[in-house]
Amino acid sequence: MLTLIGMGLWDEKDISCKGLEIARRADEVYIEFYTSKLMGTSLEKIEEFIGRKIVELSRSDLEENCKWIIERAREKDIAILIPGDPMIATTHSALRYEAERRGVKTKVVNAGSIINAVCSLTGLHNYKFGKSATVSWIKSRTPLDVIRQNQSINAHTLLFLDLHPKPMTIRDAVDILMSIDDDTEELFAVGIARAGSDSPVVKCDRLKKLKDYDFGNPLHVMVVLAKKLHFMEYECLRVFAQAPDELEELVE
Repeated sequence: MLTLIGMGLWDEKDISCKGLEIARRADEVYIEFYTSKLMGTSLEKIEEFIGRKIVELSRSDLEENCKWIIERAREKDIAILIPGDPMIATTHSALRYEAERRGVKTKVVNAGSIINAVCSLTGLHNYKFGKSATVSWIKSRTPLDVIRQNQSINAHTLLFLDLHPKPMTIRDAVDILMSIDDDTEELFAVGIARAGSDSPVVKCDRLKKLKDYDFGNPLHVMVVLAKKLHFMEYECLRVFAQAPDELEELVE
């Protein structure tokens, strides 16, 4: 059996009771920090909390060289701990598919994800989100194209920020987007830092102003807003994200 266990957003205590029980009784426990990170903890703290030795996996262990761990799961109960929810990253859906294709049973234990945390922290409506995209250190027009596509259907755009070789900040992301297309500077967006922690930061403003706002340490994500807002989204952004008065012009 191969079990993919979500660790939640911030530290070792975000794991569910079900996930903790499965990890404690598994034959072998692994963890990966490639697709995301738990900034509020460390491997040593996770091992102490779960009470098990945990082996960290590399990107290749999850992708091109994943066959070995699938074969181990054929004979043993293998648990892989994954920051966030296990099935948000396509890396994990591909791993689960490959295991099932090879006749190895799999199980998923869900957990908190940045997807739902963004709605919780901002008050933005889940049904108003379109496609998401990643702002990469290697410059690409893809996130800008996704923003434009979403705005054409009046949808918000969740932007993940690259983690490698280091976690990207909102300032970095805005610099990259504006260097590709400076028309983006007037777009309204929400920056979110350290979701899941006791001290998250949420701020709404135009991109050019978010660039100079102090969000503190990563992990950071951004939401570029749709062309129009529901009135309750606007009110929530005023209260939760100190949105400027001019944002009212987006209310439909």
